[in-house]
Amino acid sequence: MRRSLRRPLRHRAASVLAGCTVIATGLTLSAGPGWASLPSTPPLPTTPVSAPPSHPDTDHLGSTIRAHEPAAKPTPTTPDRSATPNLGPPVVAGGQPQGLDVSGYQGTVDWPTVAANGAQFAYVKATEGTGYLNPSFAQQYNGSAITGLIRGAYHFALPDQASGADQANYFIDNGGGWSADGRTLPPMLDIEYDPYGPDICYGLNPTQMSAWITDFSTTVNTRTGRFPTIYTTTNWWNTCTGANPTFGATNPLFIAHYNTTPGPLPAGWSSQTLWQYSDTGIYPGDQDTFNGSATQLSTFATATPTTPPTPPPAPPYNLGTVFALLLALFLLAIFH
Repeated sequence: MRRSLRRPLRHRAASVLAGCTVIATGLTLSAGPGWASLPSTPPLPTTPVSAPPSHPDTDHLGSTIRAHEPAAKPTPTTPDRSATPNLGPPVVAGGQPQGLDVSGYQGTVDWPTVAANGAQFAYVKATEGTGYLNPSFAQQYNGSAITGLIRGAYHFALPDQASGADQANYFIDNGGGWSADGRTLPPMLDIEYDPYGPDICYGLNPTQMSAWITDFSTTVNTRTGRFPTIYTTTNWWNTCTGANPTFGATNPLFIAHYNTTPGPLPAGWSSQTLWQYSDTGIYPGDQDTFNGSATQLSTFATATPTTPPTPPPAPPYNLGTVFALLLALFLLAIFH
């Protein structure tokens, strides 16, 4: 009798266990975007592809372009604007503000002369990776503001060295903040060719690179209320992000193209906000122009902060609770 009773119990237990498995599978699949269907962020390489920064003072907006884009207009041999027509501002609509970008490479900048020569805005390098601070940042950032320029800070990205969030936080904590005072440009991400390694994309595939930029961008937006401006070249962007078009809806574009027009833009943007058209000219550092009027430049600096993205909804089921319930049903079926 005892033997004959055990077989039905085993059968019942097996049946209940199978049923629990089916129920758990159904709950997992029906849980929706709460957790089951959320894509995982592709991991970064386990070890850095490029070496730790060894020359951060020479890394700045566009410092890698001429090595990778030989079609860029040759660097003039003289900084005399009248003797070298290529150094003049590009053909743009009348009144478009002219500006510059500088880094530790320029050192102390003569801002009164820069302002006297007509500059209206400047971007200043603040950080690189998670271990470099521009030693000239205070003089460059505060000095440009004192002379009346609208200025902002930028971060030189090293995506294989630390996460986007870590680098964004380091940037914001060291000069990359923003306030709606009409004198501060949005924080900016400088994402270009790897200056330290052979892989121009830092060893990341397009999915990983897009995830890294998203991580940086959303962190900056969460902390400052502004999505960062993205500085890049069309070739780098389309190659290393797989021509990802999604950032054009939220992030202003600072395009680098050393020629008389901005050229084709990266996927996702129909127009640029800023354009770096030369790495030599009347101003220290690089020569830039804003795609609009002086009034629009001021508006760009005081734009209404964006609302951080809404987090995904809470999952309709708690995984631990589901399996605890199923285990209870399983044990009840055995000992009932």
